[in-house]
Amino acid sequence: MALRLRDKKQPLPGAIVSISPWCDLEIANETIATNAGTDKILSKELLEFFRDAWIGGTGIEFTDTRINLNRADLSGLPPTLASWGTYEVLAGEDEEFAARVKDAGIDTATVVVPGGQHSYVYGAGRIPETDAAIAQIGAWVREKTKI
Repeated sequence: MALRLRDKKQPLPGAIVSISPWCDLEIANETIATNAGTDKILSKELLEFFRDAWIGGTGIEFTDTRINLNRADLSGLPPTLASWGTYEVLAGEDEEFAARVKDAGIDTATVVVPGGQHSYVYGAGRIPETDAAIAQIGAWVREKTKI
């Protein structure tokens, strides 16, 4: 959404927080395979199902920059924080996304949760590492948006 707003010269949000983002619809990053045994929520097959449900039959390519953040021009975004768990199949593409945002000259932060699952925030109030990550993200948002 922020990329579309930027392209339309519309006001951007004060900051972006992206938790466990799906950045590469090619589903090609190596952690899709290497984390298959540790990610208890997502799998390559499930991602392929979601991808087909979303863009199947539309003629949109998996590399289209409107849907593939790891191929998009990320310049001009507001401060951006990316967060993911190390056990996720998306961990590699999320790390790539964070590096690409930083390389685009954007004020970038990452919060990586050791042993975290996809959308680890569901563990809020039950998993200390999740609570610590949420507190860190909240502090970052307050700093960037002056809330």
